Amino acid sequence: MMPSLLVSAAMISVTVVIHMVGLMLLMAFLQARSPRLRPFHSRLGQGIFIVLTVMGLVVIHAFEMWLYALLYRVIGVFPDMEAALYFSISAFTTVGFGEVFIEGPWRILGALESFNGFLLIGWSTAFMVSVIGRMRTMEMDWLDRLRNSPD
Repeated sequence: MMPSLLVSAAMISVTVVIHMVGLMLLMAFLQARSPRLRPFHSRLGQGIFIVLTVMGLVVIHAFEMWLYALLYRVIGVFPDMEAALYFSISAFTTVGFGEVFIEGPWRILGALESFNGFLLIGWSTAFMVSVIGRMRTMEMDWLDRLRNSPD
């Protein structure tokens, strides 16, 4: 049981750092594109901005799930990459279909991947809400300036 707990703790630490760096890079990317897209000026700009945000989050989560899948292959839990990735996606997203599962000493790793995925998806949700809230605040500031400007 101890190896599974140690590997789980290491993977949780690694994916948290990956997530933090990924969100920082995504925010820098969005800030760099903001002047061109001007998401507070048009609905199309807002839509593009939101799609870019979601796609960035998908890339970050996909990287984390692939990392778990690679770990499962390296430690020999699954015979092929397809089964490892399928299990990782099921566990990470907490869907848990149950068609593919881990037996033996590594099953705690799978359970803790679910816990990790749940936390990281929640973090991404908070990030998304923050981005949309910030966009709305910028939109309101821009509208106030338009209303209060002398014509």
